[in-house]
Amino acid sequence: MFDPVQLRTFLAVAQTLSFTQAAHRLGLRQSTVSQQVRRLEAAAGRQLFARDTHGVELTEDGAAMLGFARTILDANERAASWFTGTRLRGRLRFGASEDFVLTRLPEILEGFRREHPAVDLELTVDLSDTLHQQLASGRFDLVLVKRNPDEAYEPRGRLVWRDRLVWIGSERLRLEPDRPVPLVVFPPPAVTRARALEVLERHGRPWRVTCTSGSLSGLVAAARAGLGVMAHTGGMIPPGLARVPARAGLPELGGVDVVLMHGAAPHGPAEALAEAILASGDRLHGPGRGRDGDSPARP
Repeated sequence: MFDPVQLRTFLAVAQTLSFTQAAHRLGLRQSTVSQQVRRLEAAAGRQLFARDTHGVELTEDGAAMLGFARTILDANERAASWFTGTRLRGRLRFGASEDFVLTRLPEILEGFRREHPAVDLELTVDLSDTLHQQLASGRFDLVLVKRNPDEAYEPRGRLVWRDRLVWIGSERLRLEPDRPVPLVVFPPPAVTRARALEVLERHGRPWRVTCTSGSLSGLVAAARAGLGVMAHTGGMIPPGLARVPARAGLPELGGVDVVLMHGAAPHGPAEALAEAILASGDRLHGPGRGRDGDSPARP
């Protein structure tokens, strides 16, 4: 009943909330993406996306279709692999920002290992900018990292989803407007650290670093203890922390892109893992993701 090609297109739009970015990811024209989504909606007999001048959002039926689409595509891939007899082999060096390791990425990696047992998967967890630099030096075959939306898109970059950075902290923390903002941050060159400092400086807000840690678990522990606030991806807020309310008066942090970057010489295992992550990208974050539609989120 449902065309796998249309389902893949639907997933790309659902994860990026942008017909333009979905077309860029899939290598299609935007008109083709729109046509495939309309055909899927006709097959389902339901509207899957709400579209207006402000952007694109999933409807209730669209949210339900996410799970069905993944199940159908997973079954299709397993059947194709079984009957074609293809079996990927080789070494796959994969890097991921620590934020994603605390989401459902391990489940995606587990599924990949189950489907491709002959691939030797090596996982490295580090800061996004560090992973990006090491990718350029040939250290990795594939990385999953955060990137500023304003940065020029590289040919090897594939948008997984677009989100917003938000201030988070303990619900018991109270910020004093006449005192420096206490910050819990990664060391340089972390994307979130650089954005937090740049935004506070631009708005003339004094700040002080109360905790620096290269481990997200260390930052989360400090924030839970009430040592300060931290800039974090809105769709991946760790348990025990919450968004700082607007009444605290902290400036907006702007958007962030989550992208997959291939090494200089893409190969089968890297492409297979990239497709698995793209197909399940919406599982890596919660309902707090940005709603920017086709327009890049900007500070």
